[in-house]
Amino acid sequence: MESVVRLAIVLGCSVLAALAVGRAAELFARYADARHPDTPLWGLLRRCRIPLYAVLLCAVFRWSYRVTEWPPLLNRAALLDHVLLLCLIGGGAWLTVRVVSAVVESAYARYAGRTRDTARLRRVRTQVTLLSRVVSVAVGVIAAAFALVTFPTFRGLGTSLLASAGIIGIVAGVAAQSTLGNLFAGFQIAFGDMVRIGDTVVVDEQWGTVEEVTLTFLTVRTWDERRVTLPVSYFTSRPFENWSRGGNELTGTVFLHCDHSAPVDLMRTHLRTFLGTCPGWDGRAWDLAVTDTSPTGITVRALMTAKDPDDLWTTRCAVREELVDWLVREHPGALPRIVTAQAPTPHRTDACPR
Repeated sequence: MESVVRLAIVLGCSVLAALAVGRAAELFARYADARHPDTPLWGLLRRCRIPLYAVLLCAVFRWSYRVTEWPPLLNRAALLDHVLLLCLIGGGAWLTVRVVSAVVESAYARYAGRTRDTARLRRVRTQVTLLSRVVSVAVGVIAAAFALVTFPTFRGLGTSLLASAGIIGIVAGVAAQSTLGNLFAGFQIAFGDMVRIGDTVVVDEQWGTVEEVTLTFLTVRTWDERRVTLPVSYFTSRPFENWSRGGNELTGTVFLHCDHSAPVDLMRTHLRTFLGTCPGWDGRAWDLAVTDTSPTGITVRALMTAKDPDDLWTTRCAVREELVDWLVREHPGALPRIVTAQAPTPHRTDACPR
């Protein structure tokens, strides 16, 4: 009975001690967050309280359970030590990932607050996302390695694996060639500034916005809300269009097929008037010119600019609709026609009078 009471006291004190330390850390984070509201680090660190409690509980209980002198626990001390050590390794890895994520997110938030360049922000966001994933994978691998080393069987296996590392490396390299290629392509995309989160791209004739970038795949959200998932190696081995590269400003065109009698000057004047009322036009440039002619008509090109791909698409559609509607309403004869009547024969006169 005395052992059971001692066990309850030790367990209760261990839980209270762990909760007290965790609560103190949380209160300190709240106090620092209130003193420095411009630094989001302390607010993000509060998300680490659950893994912190887990680590503290495992550490305190691993140190204090022997004080109970309870025979069922002491008889299985080796097994209990091993289990608690594995829990400590897993909880430590979980806590490390949360802390690193909080630090990275805080650094990005402060950088985003000082920078107004959206292209640079998208590039940094892509790099931050990939770095967080790399750190998570690295911490997971290291934690798994430490966990395996705690098993005596795997220590001997580790020696044999090191002895045959050359053969295993060759086999793994051949087997994982595609995966490793995607992995290195992910690093190339992140630090080569090829594609960033939020960029507008055209891949496989699909127009959309880059929504997610990982170490192995990239997700593009198309204009009709579909998601196209592509391996990152696609962007390092094939050509694609990045409409956000080097700035968001774009120039778009609208082509109209008209009759030879189309009033080009009036169309040019009407286009300038309409663009002045179009919210998507950024005012940088515009033009209207005849770019081609054929026996049946002419090709008129209207040119306009916009501050980003979305506004450009909207402006192009609006200009196309407005010019067609204006021609139908004001100059229907300027629309393309198919001539089916025979050409009139010229009146012949007798060149040799009698």
